[in-house]
Order: sequence, then C-alpha cells, then structure tokens
Amino acid sequence: MKKKVIVCLCTALLSCSVMFGCGSKSDANTQTESQTTVQTETQIQTESQTAAQTEGAESTSAEILADGIYSADFNTDSSMFHVNETCDGKGTLTVKDGKMTIHITLTSKNIVNLYPGLAEDAQKDGAELLQPVTDTVTYKDGTSEEVNGFDVPVPAIDEEFDLALIGTKGVWYDHKVSVSNPVAVEE
Repeated sequence: MKKKVIVCLCTALLSCSVMFGCGSKSDANTQTESQTTVQTETQIQTESQTAAQTEGAESTSAEILADGIYSADFNTDSSMFHVNETCDGKGTLTVKDGKMTIHITLTSKNIVNLYPGLAEDAQKDGAELLQPVTDTVTYKDGTSEEVNGFDVPVPAIDEEFDLALIGTKGVWYDHKVSVSNPVAVEE
C-alpha cells in the first residue's frame, strides 16, 4: 500500500512539474519575445528621434545664422560661473564662415583659462586653452572694473556642451553651458 501511495504521489508530482514547468517556460519565452519586440521598437524610435534631433541641431546651428553679430544668452550649470551682471546673462555671438564664437565677460579675473571640453582633457599636453582678454565693465553705480573675457567656440545653438575652467587656485572644473536666443545686433 505504501508503495502505491508513493508511486501515485511521485506520478502526481511529476505531472504537476511537467504541466507547470512547461507553462512557465512557454510564458518565459513569450515574455522574452515581447521584451525583445519592445526593445527593438524602442531602439527604432530612439534612432528616429536621434536622427531628427541631429537634423534639428544642424538647422539651429550656424546654417540658419547668417554671418554676422548677435546678442545671445549664455547659460551655465553654476551660480559661481556666469557672465557679468552688467551683461544681463548675454554674450556677443559672432558667426563667420559657418563657425560660431561667443564672447563672454565674466565677473572677475579669478577664472584664468577656459577649455572647450572636459577638465581631464584640458590638463593633457598640447591642450589649447582659451586665453583671457581684459574687459572693462561699468556698473549701475558708475564704478568700473577690469574683468576677464573669453571667446568661446560654440558647436550649436540650444545644445549643452562641455566647458572646463581653471581658476587662480589652479583647480580645473567641468561645466555644462549652452548658447540660446540669438538676436541680430543692428550695426
């Protein structure tokens, strides 16, 4: 009798494991196929969006802006690194032969060099650092001050790009900046 019960239990157990094991394997395959389909569709959508953004970036860069001088917003990711208050958050964007450069006037002479890229790359041999020029600003109260200004290459309008800086303390910092809202300056 014990033998029959054990055989019946083993048979039932084996039947259950075959039924549920195959079912979950099938569900797993279906789930994996669904995930693969979703991932493929997502990749296609992402590639389409990236292509559209690239086309959009090209259309907002120097191709749209004719050679000339513009006033443009200079946006940074830091309250410690920004244009001088007398400039109202703006710089002078120059477009010539399809290349854009923005002149920014800073708040002091404490930032001694800029680098269009990452701080790590700025410290390598042969890195071309942006050199400061002396700008004079006049505040609302009538006082004037000499501060550093820089001509920064702009790869595209409305797109963040890396800009590293080094101050008088000799430490490099990474920042993200962007240039937006160019408005032609009347001559």
